Amino acid sequence: MRKVLLATCLGTMAASAASVAIANDELTKMAQNPKDWVMPAGDYANTRYSKLNQITAANVGKLQVAWTFSTGVLRGHEGGPLIIGNMMYVHTPFPNKVYAMDLSQDNKIVWKYEPKQDPNVIPVMCCDTVNRGVAYADGKIFLHQADTTLVALDAKTGKEVWTVKNGDPGKGATGTSSPLVVKDKVLIGISGGEFGVQCHMTAYDLKTGKLAWRAFSEGPDDQIMVDPEKTTALGKPVGKDSSIKTWQGDQWKIGGGCTWGWTSYDPELNLVYYGSGNPSTWNPKQRPGDNKWSMTIFARDADTGMAKWVYQMTPHDEWDYDGVNEMILSDQQMNGQNRKLLTHFDRNGLAYTMDRVTGELLVAEKYDPKVNWTTGVDMNKSSPTYGRPKVVDQYSTEKQGEDVNTKGVCPAALGTKDQQPGAYSPDTQLFYVPTNHVCMDYEPFKVNYTAGQPYVGATLSMYPPPGETHMGNFIAWDNKTGKIVWSNKEQFSVWAGALATAGGVVFYGTLEGYLKAVDAKTGKELYKFKTPSGIIGNVTTYENNGRQYIAVLSGVGGWAGIGLAAGLTDPTAGLGAVGGYAALTNYTALGGALTVFALPQ
Repeated sequence: MRKVLLATCLGTMAASAASVAIANDELTKMAQNPKDWVMPAGDYANTRYSKLNQITAANVGKLQVAWTFSTGVLRGHEGGPLIIGNMMYVHTPFPNKVYAMDLSQDNKIVWKYEPKQDPNVIPVMCCDTVNRGVAYADGKIFLHQADTTLVALDAKTGKEVWTVKNGDPGKGATGTSSPLVVKDKVLIGISGGEFGVQCHMTAYDLKTGKLAWRAFSEGPDDQIMVDPEKTTALGKPVGKDSSIKTWQGDQWKIGGGCTWGWTSYDPELNLVYYGSGNPSTWNPKQRPGDNKWSMTIFARDADTGMAKWVYQMTPHDEWDYDGVNEMILSDQQMNGQNRKLLTHFDRNGLAYTMDRVTGELLVAEKYDPKVNWTTGVDMNKSSPTYGRPKVVDQYSTEKQGEDVNTKGVCPAALGTKDQQPGAYSPDTQLFYVPTNHVCMDYEPFKVNYTAGQPYVGATLSMYPPPGETHMGNFIAWDNKTGKIVWSNKEQFSVWAGALATAGGVVFYGTLEGYLKAVDAKTGKELYKFKTPSGIIGNVTTYENNGRQYIAVLSGVGGWAGIGLAAGLTDPTAGLGAVGGYAALTNYTALGGALTVFALPQ
C-alpha cells in the first residue's frame, strides 16, 4: 500500500511539474513570436526589441492612426498592452480596469475587469495612481492592483482564479508594478518607500497564488535571503549581517528599498534581476550608514529567491535616487570576449554595464553630462572604495545638513531616468534611453515615523540645468564604451518607454503627447503624431492579419505630470515636480486613450 501511495504521490507531483513546465515552455515559445507582445517588456531580457520589420526607416513617415480606444480613466497611463494571438489586454491606472479586446472582431470588448478597491489607497500612492501593466501565462492574466492585491484572471472570461494580498496599504504599501511570470512563479514587487515600508520582491505559485518566497531589501540575512559566504558583492562574500550592520538600530524595519520597477530573467542562469529603491527617510541624517541593500541590483535564483550577487549603486542615498530601473540583458563582445551583460540606467545618472553571471562591474559612466553630484565611480579594484561613487561635497545633502537647502544638484530626485524603460537593438548594439534633464534644490528636515503617514523629510524644487531650457533628451548609448552616440533634445522629460525594431526605427512618446519615430542609427526624426494626452506609456508593436501595428497609451501623469494629473498648483507639491513641469499645462490635458498606428493599406 505504501508503495502504491508513494507511486501515486510521485505521479501526481510529476504531472504537476510537467504541467508547469509545459506552461512555462509555452510562454517562452510565445515570446519568440514577434507578432505578439506577451510580456511587459516584450521578452525576459527586457530589451523592448521587436523583429517585425514591415515598418522601416524608409516608410515610417507614412504611418496613420488605424484605431483608438478610450480607457474611461484619467491620471497617468504607464505600461502598455499585451497582445496574444487575436486578443489584446489593456490596463488602466486606479481603479485598475483591464479590458480584453478581440482584434479579429473589430476590437470588440470580450470582457472587462474592474476591481472594487478602497479609494483611501489613492492618498498613499506616491507620484500618481499609475499601474505598469499586466502579465500573461498559463491561460491567466495577472494584475497587481493599487491596494497590493495580486489577482489571476481567466484570460478567456476575466473571472478571478485566485487573489492574494502582497502588502498593507494601511501602512503605506501600494501596488504599481507589473508582474513577471518565471517558470511556475509570479514575481511582484511593492511600492511604499515614502511611507517607511520594508520592501520586498515576492514570488507566488502560478497555479494557486500560494507564497513561494519573499526576499526583503534590508534586514537580517534570512529575511533578505543572502548567504553570507556564497552571495557576493563585487566578487567578495557579503559577510554576516551585511544589511543590518549598515543601519542604526532598528531603522531597517522602516527602511524602504522598494521594488516597483521592472524584473528581467536569464533562463540559462535561472537568475532574476531587479533593483531596489531609496532608503527611508529622504533625510540622510536620520539613517547613518550605507543602508544596505537599498539602491541595489539583485541577482536571485528564480526557484529559491536566494541572492547570487548584489551591487549597491548609491550607498547611503542622499537624493532619492531609486535603483528600480530595468536591467536590460544582452550577449555582446567586450574586449574580444563573449560576455553575458546586464545594462542598467540608474536614477543617479550613471549607466552601469555588468557581467550578469558574476556581478563584475565593467562600465560605470554618466549618461547625462550635467550629472554633478559625483565625479564618477571608483573603478580601481584594489581601492577600498572600489565600486562606490565619488560624492562631491557641494552637492551632498548629508554634508550640508538638515534644514539647509542644497542647491543645483543634478539630476533631480526623479533621476536622469525614472521607470520609463529603455530599449536595446541587437542590430545596432545600441541602447535607446528616454531621459530627464533636470536639476534640483533639496532641503532635508527631521521627520517622525507614523505608520501609514508620509515619511519623506525633504522639500524639493526642480528645474532645467542652469543656462538651458529643455528638460529631456532621448539618447542612443554604447554600453561597452559608456558613451552617448547621439542625443535628441525634448522640451520636457521623456517619460515614455522606448521601442526598437528590426525595421531600423526606434519609437518613443513625449509628455506633450507626441509619438515619435527616429532612425536607429542617426536619431533623425522620421515621424511624429500628437495623441490626445501626454504619453508616459511604453510603445508596443504587434502584427495582426499580416499588418504591423504600433500601439501606445496616452494619459498624462506620473511623477513628472502629477501637477496636471492631481490638480496640484503649489510649486513644491508632488515632491517638487509641480513647479518644474508647470508649463506642461500649455501643451496637453488629462486623458486616457490607446492610439494604434499602421501603414496605409
